[in-house]
Amino acid sequence: MSNKDKTYDLNYKPTKEEIKKFPDIQNGPKALILGASVGIQQVGTHNFRLPLNYKKRNGEILELETRITGTVSLDAYKKGINMSRIIRSFYDYKDDLIFEKLKDILLKYKNDLDSFDAKIGLNFSYPIMQPSLRSNNQGYQYYNVSLEGSLTNEGVFKKILHFDFVYSSACPCSYELAEYAKKERNKLTVSHSQRSVARVSIEFDHIMWIEDIHQICLNALQTETQVIVKREDEMAFAELNGAYLKFVEDSARLLYEKLIENKNIKDFRVICSHQESLHSHDAISVILAPNSNFSNDITHEIWSSLIHKS
Repeated sequence: MSNKDKTYDLNYKPTKEEIKKFPDIQNGPKALILGASVGIQQVGTHNFRLPLNYKKRNGEILELETRITGTVSLDAYKKGINMSRIIRSFYDYKDDLIFEKLKDILLKYKNDLDSFDAKIGLNFSYPIMQPSLRSNNQGYQYYNVSLEGSLTNEGVFKKILHFDFVYSSACPCSYELAEYAKKERNKLTVSHSQRSVARVSIEFDHIMWIEDIHQICLNALQTETQVIVKREDEMAFAELNGAYLKFVEDSARLLYEKLIENKNIKDFRVICSHQESLHSHDAISVILAPNSNFSNDITHEIWSSLIHKS
């Protein structure tokens, strides 16, 4: 049995000189690379949480819990990175407005870690107060938002915002068939609709308010899900769905029509998922801006994320 001291020393505070002598298997002489000696495109930390400050369109400052992913590229000759430096970079800027400091944060931990490329992903739930359709009520709608930032070795900085808009999609085919059955066969019918999600991804240079993206989605699709609903609101929602029947292809094109008009948006992609009440599968559609740099691949990660977030 070992005779080492097993008590925890509450008073031990190593000096800087002692710390220099600590083993460092990432950067020391024993830092042997396991596996292939090749570079890694992204390595870092995922899903650490921090309250960060966001500025609303009206000037109000919101502090929101944010789930952060921070990565850098890694050279083939290096074993690993000091991951705590990525987290510390965010703590250095935690009291600033995060949208305005994104490039500074990327540059800081890119330089601290002596890396070529740096990437950031910020995921948060953004509240916007929404009025009821007809009653004198209002309530907070929460929107899943992700902000991506990247900085290459050549100094190219890119910002991408992902915004999830949840809406109702009433099927035009179901509506017409239900109306036919009522008229021709005197049958009581209910046409089907479903909760649907549009993920709007935009690349932008200058400020792009989250409220502006929400307004674009609302103007295009009209039938956003509601927060506080009384009977008059439920009737209004039924009428609204009747006025804006749409297939998943319609939703993608309606959003394209509004996004292409906005000169602050450099590039965009729209992913619509109509999570069917008729079928046991979903209807999906992807549409890109002209000459877009976004991928049009429908990946498992995209769709499982949409389903989870709705």
